[in-house]
Amino acid sequence: MARQMQRTFGVVRNWKQCRTKYKNLKYDYKTARSAHAAGGCSSGGPGKYMKFFDEVEAILLDHGLENGTLEMQKRLYDGEATATRQQTPAAPTGQIMASDSEVVIEIDDDDNSDDYDLDGDVEAKWRGTDANLTHTDSSSSDQFHVVTVSDTGRNWSDQEVRALIQVWSDERISRQLESSTRKRDIFVQISNRLLQLGIERDWKQCHTKYKNLKYLYRSLQRGKTDEDDPRRIMRFYDEVDAIMNHTTNVSVNDTEAADSTDLGSSAMLEGCEENNNVDVRLPKTDSVTGAMGANEGKTSDLFAVVTRDVASNTEEQELEHHVNLQHILMNAFESRAEKDDIYSPKRGKKRKAVDQDPAIQEPAKNVDTRTDSENAQCKEEHDHIPIIKINSVCSMASSNPSPQSQDDSGPSSAMSSTAELNIGQKLNEGKTKQIFELPDQPGLVLVQSKDQITAGNAARKDQMEGKAAIANKTTSCVFKLLQESGIKTAFVKQHSDTAFVAAHCEMIPIEWVCRRVATGSFLKRNPGVKEGFRFSPLKMEMFFKDDANNDPQWSEEQLLEAKFSLAGLTIGQCEVDIMNRSTVAIFEILEKAWATQNCTLVDMKIEFGVNVKTQEIVLADVIDNDSWRLWPAGDRSQQKDKQVYRDLKEVTPEAMQMVKRNFEWVSERVKLLLEPQASSRVVVLMGSTSDMAHCEKIRKACTSYGISCVLRVTSAHKGPDETLRIKAEYEGDGVPTVFVAVAGRSNGLGPVMSGNTAYPVINCPPLTPDWGSQDVWSSLRMPSGLGCSTIISPEAAAQFAAQIFGLTNHLVWCKLRASMLNTWVALKLADKKLQACSL
Repeated sequence: MARQMQRTFGVVRNWKQCRTKYKNLKYDYKTARSAHAAGGCSSGGPGKYMKFFDEVEAILLDHGLENGTLEMQKRLYDGEATATRQQTPAAPTGQIMASDSEVVIEIDDDDNSDDYDLDGDVEAKWRGTDANLTHTDSSSSDQFHVVTVSDTGRNWSDQEVRALIQVWSDERISRQLESSTRKRDIFVQISNRLLQLGIERDWKQCHTKYKNLKYLYRSLQRGKTDEDDPRRIMRFYDEVDAIMNHTTNVSVNDTEAADSTDLGSSAMLEGCEENNNVDVRLPKTDSVTGAMGANEGKTSDLFAVVTRDVASNTEEQELEHHVNLQHILMNAFESRAEKDDIYSPKRGKKRKAVDQDPAIQEPAKNVDTRTDSENAQCKEEHDHIPIIKINSVCSMASSNPSPQSQDDSGPSSAMSSTAELNIGQKLNEGKTKQIFELPDQPGLVLVQSKDQITAGNAARKDQMEGKAAIANKTTSCVFKLLQESGIKTAFVKQHSDTAFVAAHCEMIPIEWVCRRVATGSFLKRNPGVKEGFRFSPLKMEMFFKDDANNDPQWSEEQLLEAKFSLAGLTIGQCEVDIMNRSTVAIFEILEKAWATQNCTLVDMKIEFGVNVKTQEIVLADVIDNDSWRLWPAGDRSQQKDKQVYRDLKEVTPEAMQMVKRNFEWVSERVKLLLEPQASSRVVVLMGSTSDMAHCEKIRKACTSYGISCVLRVTSAHKGPDETLRIKAEYEGDGVPTVFVAVAGRSNGLGPVMSGNTAYPVINCPPLTPDWGSQDVWSSLRMPSGLGCSTIISPEAAAQFAAQIFGLTNHLVWCKLRASMLNTWVALKLADKKLQACSL
């Protein structure tokens, strides 16, 4: 992308900048769509929330960019993006480069600027005075544009930090923090403890501050010398040192208060107070860069290229970046700090005075409430100073409540993320989901997942924050895979992070369990069978859904005698056979798919329902990580399913984090099941265009299996050299290919191809009533050394090609397996109708 931008538009950007902008555009598009949906149609189009909205939407929806490209080029050459065309100068110029002619730094006010101390003179030069902080033209390249977004709160006061350290020093809290890698639940407890002390901080702010203190302490431990006193650089050093070294807890109440004017080095990047979004432009001055290079005795220019990088959303990476920036800036001022007093009185000037100046206030650009990390690169024009990569400026905290924070009391609170739907009454509620009516869409319902995890028919029940989104994501991906394969399901579409739309069904109260490997409750009911025994064919069981009696196992005869009547359909032998066969097919499809991820599908349970509109039996309910046993590499010790939760002797925050990580692992892997593992292609060679109708049937059948099909015209009799040239063309690109030869009368095309390629060749002659019985022998009787097959039906020829590709492409195999099931079901239903007519 970077090279093409340079060649086509003359825009010089490196690959990382392109990636950053690409991610920002995608995120801004989604944000604009959400803002438009929340504002309603009367608020105007979604394009008003985002520049280039129409172009991005055209790309994401595969509508092409005919009009968008023209509009984009017009904007480029009209001067809106002229700054982006400037190349990086070879010599120091002091120019600051940025996208859209400005350097954008997203600042989170939830960072303690007291952790580092800067020299007051140097900081004053960075800050400038109120008179110098004036709004200037955005087209100027000598401006440093700071945009403040998503403030999460004021800076931490000394009292708040002491309280946090006091809670941290608690032996139980400290032990949990050291033994757990995912600490969200722990910091929720810390936040609640602080609230009892009168300090209101959410869990993410506590997490951020904890990481900052810990990271700074370790940085000082690694880099301190005899001359450096860490207490001059880090407040509360002794208290953190006591905790980190597991010594006697230090009373934070007796700690002397540090200088209240200490701001830390990050203060020079701050532009506004909480709840104010202000564009502040800091003019570049030679005195600043001169101070930076004082130890060299010369002035050097500072190049700062700050770009946003939507990094991984793991909490561990998200929180270290702000301190990284502080640590690097502190080193840059080290020589100056040795000469001057760090606690200069000039540093007492607060940024609030700047923020309150109305002359420099304007509506902020690029306002987000997302939780992102920022990626920045700082470069100084000194040979001895390397290019410094800053992973992030700060950690951005979302101001929106988590969509997983659901209230089970009703749809008004639980459905906050699905407000655009007209939600009706609650039809049903289970242990892990709720079903709501959709009055505006008859025949459809909304399935809303809950953050609850249970085991032993709810004998054990816990809340796992985020489980609703994880389960919904897993279910949606599994149902999409099954639907694309050809299995009939109730799933319609994923509606939100925690809900999906489904066909309204009356559920058949039977759990169908399919087993490949003997484990779990099967071993208890069948003593003598060793764990790991492999069932071939699959072992089928059914259980009647009755929580009061612990879901007793039923036989087929019990199910038939129950004579369930649902949505006007009576469950008889035909329906039982369909559900039995469908369960086997569904298991085999998912087993084949998980095998591509080197995971063994041990067993699974599914449920069926009767569609109230069509009176068809379809796969319903959900299929998530509660529904199966999944063993990576076939190793039970690595199991990733809910069995880990069932096996817990004691439910602790650390144990729940481990369970959540397993669920997240599955939800990420299940997306890969929708991706093909290998490409495939069918090349149909016809002797003349008179065979076009026959070849089109082959192409249509190939498309139904998800296989690309190419039609070519060539004659082995009239142009053998051209035939071999076409063969070489498709052999040379490395794409797995099956050749289908369509030639009537005397078929020389198939034998010539088979004798000159190692790829499979299928003869599919278009036989005619008059000479067909004689012409077919030219395709059947082959010389020795040739192995092409002959299939008369064009659909069957495409199916045979699909079976070849299905050996390496699980998606093709899944379509074949579903096709087998649907053919069997069609015959079963036809027989049932015939019997009904006869009776």
